[in-house]
Amino acid sequence: MILASRSSQAADPPPDLARRVAVRETATEAERAHYTYRQTVVINDYSGEYREVRDIVFSASGERTEAAIGKPANNLRRLLLTEEDFRDIREVQPMLLTHDTLWLYESKFRGEETIDGIECWQIDVRPHQILQGQRLFDGTLWIDQRDFSIVRSEGKAVPEILRLKSENLFPRFTTIRERVAGFWLPSKTSAADTLQFRSGPVRIRMRIEYSNYRRFGAESKIDYK
Repeated sequence: MILASRSSQAADPPPDLARRVAVRETATEAERAHYTYRQTVVINDYSGEYREVRDIVFSASGERTEAAIGKPANNLRRLLLTEEDFRDIREVQPMLLTHDTLWLYESKFRGEETIDGIECWQIDVRPHQILQGQRLFDGTLWIDQRDFSIVRSEGKAVPEILRLKSENLFPRFTTIRERVAGFWLPSKTSAADTLQFRSGPVRIRMRIEYSNYRRFGAESKIDYK
């Protein structure tokens, strides 16, 4: 995406901006739950690579599930992927700030920016506190001024997990969205960061692509072999 200068015609943000974003994101999450799509994950530590492809599909009974396309390929040499990494892929990097999660965050208006001709408000969000086992987001959201949809997010998953003999660190990432039938759904997540381990820095690249969105309805049936 190309960032443009601030528009002189931009509207002032409403005082309850975060709440309105949560209302719209709740509707977006509900809509996304009706879609099948393919998720491709590639993680590179400059000495090896992890790659997996999954289809998010519906079973014959209409239940939403995941179907792995082949076996994941993993020859990473410097990094070991953890349960938290995979939780972040599912729960944090798509970044849906809904009614159920809004209370976990504090927000601060940051300014205005135009992305691909879309007038956006920017808000910084960070967790009020992080309870044991939670994975949350700390970063910036770009909000479409027309309907309060999130069109872009930049930040990282938190907390980092530091123990005496181990460290579990996470990269900063950017998620961009595409408009699908009136809703902004995740399109691509990318990261290019250096993780500062005690034993020395490790560079990481990550790419997650969400493709082939197709709405599943009662009148349709999609089978994946």
